[in-house]
Amino acid sequence: METAPGTPQEGGGAEALLSELEARVQDVVRASSWWERHGVDCAILALSLLTLPPGFLCLRSENDLVFVLGITILGVCHYTLTVKGSHLATHGALTESKRWSKIWAFFFVEVCTAFPAEYARYGHVKIHHGYTNVLGLGDSSTWRLPCLNRYVYMFLAPLLIPIITPLVAVERLSNMELRKALRTLGLISLGLYSHYWLLLNVSGFQSPSSALVCMLIIRSLLAHPFLHVNIFQHIGLPMFSRDKKPRRIHMMSLGVLNLPRLPVLDWAFGHSIISCHVEHHFFPRLSDNMCLKVKPVVSQFLHEKQLPYNEDTYLARFWLFLNQYEDFMVQAPPITELVGLQ
Repeated sequence: METAPGTPQEGGGAEALLSELEARVQDVVRASSWWERHGVDCAILALSLLTLPPGFLCLRSENDLVFVLGITILGVCHYTLTVKGSHLATHGALTESKRWSKIWAFFFVEVCTAFPAEYARYGHVKIHHGYTNVLGLGDSSTWRLPCLNRYVYMFLAPLLIPIITPLVAVERLSNMELRKALRTLGLISLGLYSHYWLLLNVSGFQSPSSALVCMLIIRSLLAHPFLHVNIFQHIGLPMFSRDKKPRRIHMMSLGVLNLPRLPVLDWAFGHSIISCHVEHHFFPRLSDNMCLKVKPVVSQFLHEKQLPYNEDTYLARFWLFLNQYEDFMVQAPPITELVGLQ
């Protein structure tokens, strides 16, 4: 068990701190236009959809460079729709309308990502965000595979994500109400078959096997950073027990980490997953662009109140995990207790 020193802000003081932070951020949100709150991210997603036809057409070319360009375009667009789009839609951050939020979640999570929106919302929003770094709940343990060694996990396992995702989705369907399961199965099938059909009929692939291989390559293009980012930003940070979890402001400031701005990943995954993950955990309904806008407010506040604001580089975390893989990904993590804060 690890202990961390307490701070003067106990009990009601922690709640007062969180209320003060929320008030500061809400001032920024209220002063922002619709374009800043939703428009920028909606435009990025719309541009990704509009870029798909040129990507599929590039794959018709016999020129190797043009073909690789097509793979790159489709791969980046795929991750923009499935990671950024699904993430924002799951949190209801794309629109203020509950009805449209539900529609976008079906489109981005089920059609594009091939995963049940209901389980994405429950696992990510209710569990991961509600119990960030609480052991057995929001501790990112779903990303741990102790049976794999460090090199297989860090370098080869990501390539299986496009295959594992729909298989896990099918397993989840057995636990869903029949009507919802059939709808989800239909939307997932629509997304997968549409991708396959476009490769055959627009890109001109001559055989089903070559089209399926191309699908796998496209859907694996950014799989490595996707897996890495998901473990870098929580695992290795303080973990808490269910019965002694700290107040929300301490849970989020201690248990979440920001990476620096990385242009391709910022675009494809979104600021709330890369460089504004701390801000996202404090304010999960804000769009990527708004997380970026409130980042100076959140970081200044946490530093001002002498609370942690975790930041590290992608390469530093990569080498840390590679060198301490057994500690982080195989052994049970130690429980951190915040002395004087429970």
